[in-house]
Amino acid sequence: MSTRYLDVADGFLAYDDQGEGPLVVCVPSMGDLRAEYRYLVPQLVDAGYRVVTLDVRGHGESSVGWTDYSVAGVGSDLVALLRALDGGPAVLVGTSMAAGAAVWAAAEAPELVAGLVLVGPFVRGEPLWWHRPVYGALFRRPWGPAAWLWYYGSLYPSRKPADYEAYAGALRANLQEPGRFEALRQMIFASKRASEERIPRVQAPGLVLMGTRDPDFSDPGVEARWVADALGFRCHLVEGAGHYPHAEMPGIAGELIRGFLAEVWSQPAEVVG
Repeated sequence: MSTRYLDVADGFLAYDDQGEGPLVVCVPSMGDLRAEYRYLVPQLVDAGYRVVTLDVRGHGESSVGWTDYSVAGVGSDLVALLRALDGGPAVLVGTSMAAGAAVWAAAEAPELVAGLVLVGPFVRGEPLWWHRPVYGALFRRPWGPAAWLWYYGSLYPSRKPADYEAYAGALRANLQEPGRFEALRQMIFASKRASEERIPRVQAPGLVLMGTRDPDFSDPGVEARWVADALGFRCHLVEGAGHYPHAEMPGIAGELIRGFLAEVWSQPAEVVG
C-alpha cells in the first residue's frame, strides 16, 4: 500500500486508498495517525467498501506549517479530498476533533456526504478556561511528545491493542518531527464552535459511538446522547471502551459500523440541493 498525496491551498494531505465499493473516509483524532484505523480498515474492505484513511493536516505524512488547524480547516480538507476522490457520496468516520470536522463537511457539502460515524466526538464548545495554562505547560517541547504519549495511553482504559508499544513508538517518532507537535498544540486549543453552529444544517444520517470509559468526557454517555439527539443520529455506548473503541474493541465497534454502512447504502439515494 503506497501513500497518495493531495495538494490543497496551504499544503498537502497524505492518504491511502484501498478496496472497491461505496466510499468510506476515515479521519483520525488529533495527535494520531491514519493507522489509528488499522483494525477497522480490513473489516470494511472485506465487507465490500472502498476505504480511504487520511492524515489530518500537520500529522502523519501530511505537510506541516499550516496557518489554520481549526475544525473548519480540517473540514475543508475533507471536502477537498471527497471532490478529488470522485467516488460519489461517502460516509465519513471521524474520531474526536475529526468528528467535528466531519460535521462541518457534511453541513458545507451535503451532496458529498452519505452518512457520518462520530467516534468519541468533540463537536461543541470552547476549551475550558484552565486548559490553556495547564495544557500549555504540559504539552510543550522538549517534554511535550512524551507527555502526549503518557496521556494517549490513558485513552485505552480496558485493554491496549496488541501492537500498542510499536504503534506508540511510531506515533512518538512522528510527533518529534519538526512542526508536528506544534500542529497538535494548536488543535488542542481550537474552538469547536464552527461544528456546533452547523449541526442544524446536517442532513445525512449518522451513528455516534462512545466508550463508556472515555476519559476525555466527565460523563461520556451524557455527551454521546447530546450529540446524537442534536443531530438526529443513533447512539451506541461501547461498554468499557475508552476514546478509541475501534482500536480497543475492534470486533464490537467494527460490527456496529458495518451495520450502519449497510443501512446507509440500502436506502434509495436522495437528491440534495
